[in-house]
Amino acid sequence: MSVEKHQRLIERTKKFALRIIHMSQAMPSSRAANVITNQILRSATSIAANSRASGRSRSKAEFIAKIGVVLEEADETVCWLELLADSGILPARKLQDLIVEANELVAIFAASRKTARS
Repeated sequence: MSVEKHQRLIERTKKFALRIIHMSQAMPSSRAANVITNQILRSATSIAANSRASGRSRSKAEFIAKIGVVLEEADETVCWLELLADSGILPARKLQDLIVEANELVAIFAASRKTARS
């Protein structure tokens, strides 16, 4: 991955994490909402942090491992967003753009890992 592409991906994942942070501030206060908020904040911010860290990998194996973590966290974030929508905690229409972006990140990092492995 070129330095320029990596930088754009770092910015994209950071922007996504910030959108999740802002969404979490608008969450209703209930036991279920609090649990999901904590989980989604952890997974979405981990996408940004580990994506950034992947650029400082010392080896191909370390890069692949970091991208694997990013992929897992992105997929987990999709799950939490779907649970928010399916449970009615937040309206599905308000989550649609975030779900699309999270799925795109999953696809990007899955492809990156596949390319790095070959």
